[in-house]
Amino acid sequence: FADLVLDTWDLQLEHNGREHRTADMGCKQLVVRRGQPFTITLHFSGRGYDEGVDKLAFNVETGPCPNETSGTKSHFAMTDCPEESCWSAVIQQQDGESLSVSLCSPPNACIGRYTLTLEASTDYQGSSFHIGDFVLLFNAWHPEDTVFLRDENERHEYVLSQEGLIFQGTYNYIFSIPWNFGQFEDDILSICLNMLDINPKHLRDQNRDCSRRNDPVYIGRVVSAMVNCNDEDRGVLAGRWEDPYDDGTNPMAWIGSVNILKRWKNFGCQPVKYGQCWVFAAVACTVMRCLGIPTRVVTNYNSAHDTNANLTIDHYLNEKGGQERQSWDKIWNFHCWVESWMARPDLAGDYDGWQVLDPTPQEKSEGVYCCGPAPVKAIKEGDMQLKYDIPFIFAEVNADVVYWVVQPDGMQKQSIQSSTVGKNISTKSVGKDSREDITHNYKYPEGSQEERKVFEKAEHEKKSIMEEDEALHLKIKVSEGANKGCDFDVFAVINNNTDVERVCTVRLCARTTSYNGSNGPQCGLTDSIDIDLEPRSEKRVPMRILYEHYKDSLTQDNLIKVVALLTDHQTGDIMVAVRDVYVENPPIKIRILGEPMQNRKLVAEISLVNPLEVPLNNCVFVVEGSGLTKGQQIMELEEPVEPQAEAKFRLDLMPQQSGLQKLMVDFESDQLRGVKGYRNVIIAPQPM
Repeated sequence: FADLVLDTWDLQLEHNGREHRTADMGCKQLVVRRGQPFTITLHFSGRGYDEGVDKLAFNVETGPCPNETSGTKSHFAMTDCPEESCWSAVIQQQDGESLSVSLCSPPNACIGRYTLTLEASTDYQGSSFHIGDFVLLFNAWHPEDTVFLRDENERHEYVLSQEGLIFQGTYNYIFSIPWNFGQFEDDILSICLNMLDINPKHLRDQNRDCSRRNDPVYIGRVVSAMVNCNDEDRGVLAGRWEDPYDDGTNPMAWIGSVNILKRWKNFGCQPVKYGQCWVFAAVACTVMRCLGIPTRVVTNYNSAHDTNANLTIDHYLNEKGGQERQSWDKIWNFHCWVESWMARPDLAGDYDGWQVLDPTPQEKSEGVYCCGPAPVKAIKEGDMQLKYDIPFIFAEVNADVVYWVVQPDGMQKQSIQSSTVGKNISTKSVGKDSREDITHNYKYPEGSQEERKVFEKAEHEKKSIMEEDEALHLKIKVSEGANKGCDFDVFAVINNNTDVERVCTVRLCARTTSYNGSNGPQCGLTDSIDIDLEPRSEKRVPMRILYEHYKDSLTQDNLIKVVALLTDHQTGDIMVAVRDVYVENPPIKIRILGEPMQNRKLVAEISLVNPLEVPLNNCVFVVEGSGLTKGQQIMELEEPVEPQAEAKFRLDLMPQQSGLQKLMVDFESDQLRGVKGYRNVIIAPQPM
């Protein structure tokens, strides 16, 4: 018999891409998910394969030092009865000199770049053919994969969806910004795989690192560390939380991960400037979805950053409501992290499911700036000793805030109030643009017996009290129309919950603030006002906040912190109420002109009205959307936009993909920063 000679082969990129839901990667390479068969066709020359004479076997290898014991190399012969637990090859059909073969990896294989070779031998001699390279990803569709997710709609949202919403604002004024995750865009997969190859654990021990890439817990921890650059590990993003941002991009200006990851790659893995929590989280979400791990961005409102880990945040105020001294413990207005879905066979007990990963650099974990994966169930149950980093996240959603009012003689009085931390924990709903509240996954109802048990286990004595137990209740309300460029009113609302008359003194103070809890100058103050409260009655004390007073110190976070102080004459108790007021940006309007269809020109008309009494200079619109725009489209306006005038332009689009797409817009200028808008566009498929 003549040797069996391989002439050409076909990796069936299109068919396999469709079957493995990787076709959107538009790659010129084979990308498949683990545990699921993929088909290749071999064309021999001279003669076809003869089962009685020829022996066919394959080699797959990944990493710089592949070996069988590490699970980074496998040699497997053609078989009729494949085993699930190892690599296999089965003949599908033979047609003359062509042979279709179905290859399959085990559902716990290491993910990453592989090479595939064929060994063909007759009785005496053999030859080896390099068939090509492919990439293996996690598989949320396979019941034996540790990232298996049962619900098809959830798999679509958390693995395949390239766009989403990230919630920001304050817990009583929640809004969302659009984000282009773009995990299937050109080059993103190779950037994500490179990230794994330059991580410090890989550089220390390449063989061990590659052999652990079968484990989403390990991958999640690596990604959490690599998205920030605080360990000088060539991480993706540098964080910065105050002006100036001139030597980079203002964190507010990003609307997607693709540009960040491409910029990181193009500048030799130098950190991209700058990120804040939602940017770190969104980039981590892109990387995890790209690798096949179901992931979502989550926002925690009033997130406690408890540096001394005593589960108490102490704030010191003077009698006017101003900050008396700097506290290292902060309450962030909101804080974003991601949750990734995976099994936790490394933990005893039932901790499979959503795991918190937080790539924003805050505290070190095992000597590195990373956080998680921490099972959400363990946070809810107060299981502090489990891996990884439960105490830090438990504090973010459960710490107490205690206000100390420092009197002129230096005496400190502790204020009493109900708990405010860890409110309205939010993520985008599956398949629609609404908010899903997931607070119940993180904590039991306030005041419940379960909550008390969890706090006992966590050795935390709750200092805040339930609202209904207060004799006097103090809160702050905002008038409609806290819009940028306008004056607006806030009110201290005092309720007397007793059957006797109460006398108290109230004063209000306002200062601009940042979302991470740093305060700026004062922009409003009332005198002390004495109030008589009838039994079971309510009174309001107003304060007007003038644009004139806040316009120069309002940060790009658009936040004003209002503090109300109440002294109860009868008991001498002091109460504090705090509310962050979000000053609204003007809306961006997006009109779609024409009938949206794949590969047909479409026009978007984008506009915004300047609400301020001064012109807007250096105006820039940035537009992007996977499947709609080729990369980012930037429109710089030549002229300033005068007060009350409209900035408007038209953009030509050529939609590449059918289905629901998001067109996302960011507007920047000297006076208005990070103004966001988006429009859903349903693209009809190209007629056949």
